[in-house]
Amino acid sequence: MRQPNVGQGGPRDVTEQPLVEFFFSPGSRYSYLAASQIPRLESDTGCRVHWRPVRGTDIRALRGRDPFAGEPVSGQYEWRYRRQDAEMWARYYGIPFREPPSRDLDFQLLVRAAESANRMGAVAAYGWRLACAVYGSDEWPLDLSLCVRVAGEVGLPTDDFSSLITNPETDRRLKATAKDAYERGAFGVPTFFLGAEMFWGNDRIVLLRHALSENQPLPE
Repeated sequence: MRQPNVGQGGPRDVTEQPLVEFFFSPGSRYSYLAASQIPRLESDTGCRVHWRPVRGTDIRALRGRDPFAGEPVSGQYEWRYRRQDAEMWARYYGIPFREPPSRDLDFQLLVRAAESANRMGAVAAYGWRLACAVYGSDEWPLDLSLCVRVAGEVGLPTDDFSSLITNPETDRRLKATAKDAYERGAFGVPTFFLGAEMFWGNDRIVLLRHALSENQPLPE
């Protein structure tokens, strides 16, 4: 299907199904929160969301600075605030939320697992299920065996999946995705793109929804 005409400065073609790109990481609490709203966003607006796993660390490395490194640069990056904020959003959305028992997570493994599922054509189902395991369940540890088990739960051949996690092409694809996101203006996850328009953060979904509604065809 041809992508909608959403170039910078030009009108969108409302006769096409709008394409929204969702750059996410399963180890990001705000990616989990944002992902929970995607089914309703698609249903309400008629858009199609393309899930794109990415390492936030790669994007921040391309920018040359990382607000998570060292002392928090502002209150919004303090862990206590982020936990409280995520808990409030989860209550608002009506979804479970828990902080993992340790912040010593293998975030690289989680995003490689999501990209492996992407290569196998099941990124949305897998990405959501894995994010739920991290932030919406009592699963622990969040290790390779969990990633493989989730693959089986969403119908992926686990042997093929396991081989992709350590495949160098998986890492290459993740780096390419980070470069694409960075060059378009992204500086973290979750980030949504509607053509050239960028919406960063779970709390910007309301603005994304508004942008989609502005470009719906008028009733006859």
